[in-house]
Amino acid sequence: MEASISKLLQISGEPLGSTSDIELNPAYGRLGVELAELLRAVNGFYAFESALHVFPVGSAGDALSQEGWNEDQLWRVEYCGMADGYLFFAEDCFGGQFGIRGEMIYSFDPETGEASPMAASMEEWASRLLGDFEVETGYPLAHEWQSRYGQLQQGFRLLPKRPFVLGGEYSVHNLHALDAAKGMRLRAELAVQIRDLPDGAVIKYSVFD
Repeated sequence: MEASISKLLQISGEPLGSTSDIELNPAYGRLGVELAELLRAVNGFYAFESALHVFPVGSAGDALSQEGWNEDQLWRVEYCGMADGYLFFAEDCFGGQFGIRGEMIYSFDPETGEASPMAASMEEWASRLLGDFEVETGYPLAHEWQSRYGQLQQGFRLLPKRPFVLGGEYSVHNLHALDAAKGMRLRAELAVQIRDLPDGAVIKYSVFD
């Protein structure tokens, strides 16, 4: 196993699923094979004090499994095409997604629905995380929030009460814990508005107190 992946797995928590008989859809090509190799070593995990969440291969009926998380009806359909074609396999502490599409790993912003190329291999992805984990996973705020309010519940992410894209602060005072799938659905509405409304139009979004 390559160096960065090996180091990432060394600092990860306990596996979230069984490592037996892990298979991925061949449609995801070389990167799908690389992801399967990682998951055969540790099938899903949290790392950086839960700031990084890698989904385990499990069953389609489990929203916390890779299969369940990628079901269209869970949250993806709400993005009206912006989330199509990706295999989302991990997320940061704010619910920002990491996904495979074609020959590239992308970071997907849940507030805007925009995806940015991040890495051309799982090893490069792991290297990016390790090299700048505070930015790539949101670790500092995850650490501070959990120091104040306790460990983040499995399946939850830290969402901004006022979205970052609408001027929300990167501070624990602007964060609250929410079920990850619900958080994606809420921000999908925002992302679709940002995409479809003309410049200067009013955006409607319910800001949490």
